[in-house]
Amino acid sequence: MTDLKFLKGKGPALAVIVFTVILACGTALKKSEKNRIIFDTDANNELDDQHALAYLFFNGDHFDLAGVTVNATFNGGDITEHYKEAERVLKLSNIYKKVPLLAGANKSFEEIRPGLDENTFDGQEAVDFIINEAHKVNNEKLILMPVGKLTNIALALEKDPSIANKVRIVWLGSNYPEPGEYNQVNDTVSMNYILNTKVPFEMVTVRYGKTTGTNAVTANREEIGKKMPGLGPEATRTVTGRHGGTFRNFGDYSVNLFKHIDSHDEKGTRALFDMAAVAIVKNPGWAEKKEIPAPVLIEGKWVERPGNMRTIMVWENFNKEAIMEDFYSTMRKPVLVKK
Repeated sequence: MTDLKFLKGKGPALAVIVFTVILACGTALKKSEKNRIIFDTDANNELDDQHALAYLFFNGDHFDLAGVTVNATFNGGDITEHYKEAERVLKLSNIYKKVPLLAGANKSFEEIRPGLDENTFDGQEAVDFIINEAHKVNNEKLILMPVGKLTNIALALEKDPSIANKVRIVWLGSNYPEPGEYNQVNDTVSMNYILNTKVPFEMVTVRYGKTTGTNAVTANREEIGKKMPGLGPEATRTVTGRHGGTFRNFGDYSVNLFKHIDSHDEKGTRALFDMAAVAIVKNPGWAEKKEIPAPVLIEGKWVERPGNMRTIMVWENFNKEAIMEDFYSTMRKPVLVKK
């Protein structure tokens, strides 16, 4: 606690100045304790990206958002469509143009890598942004959170290997130790590149059909229809959704997204994979993690390397109830991230 005895007899004006300085210092300290993050998304793929973005944007008391970068995966069109969907969520959250949004890779790591030394290349805006932001950090690591393919991240590491000790990669992907998974198969070469690079790497598992991965963190149409309408800040401008219709808050857009998504059951249940990845960075107690020697994927199958000195972290066993409760609580009382 600050000793304020020296203020005695100094007058109210000086006291106001001192308290203002103390308050400013406290605010700066709190900001430095937040998780500095770049969110890398294939936003137009389905609906979990949008919910992860809103959850991140509305957790301004926990995250210091450097920016959003975009990549294109098999579904959802080219990079333009993924960019547009991320832009919609930024606008609905009233932070459009307050937080940088940058286009990344359309193609794969293997296709883009040979041209990294050229003046322009596919994904350059996002790659250069990642590198520049990484070099701004000092005593902390910049969290890179790719929730699609790993192309943008691998390209940044290839172009500037010196950022490896400045970043922490938290990737939503893989059914490890089983094969498959959408984000993984979109660019396996970029994943193997990172697995063989000495950089902090955490795999937030998906595990389709199992209860041990983010596949278990679900919501359904009825639940969303009851809880989400009207939630989130009111947008300053009306936003047209990707399925049509106009919206003034993310809650109503969430309802619309669930109405138009393919259903896995009669309830319209969908996993919010990407949102769960944001949640476990906010509160690591909402999942379990373990350190393993980095494996490698060969011909679609995981090959263990027990003697490998390079290790990674694997996240599993997610607390669905706690994560979803916090998601809805955040939607009801959003704290916007600030640039």
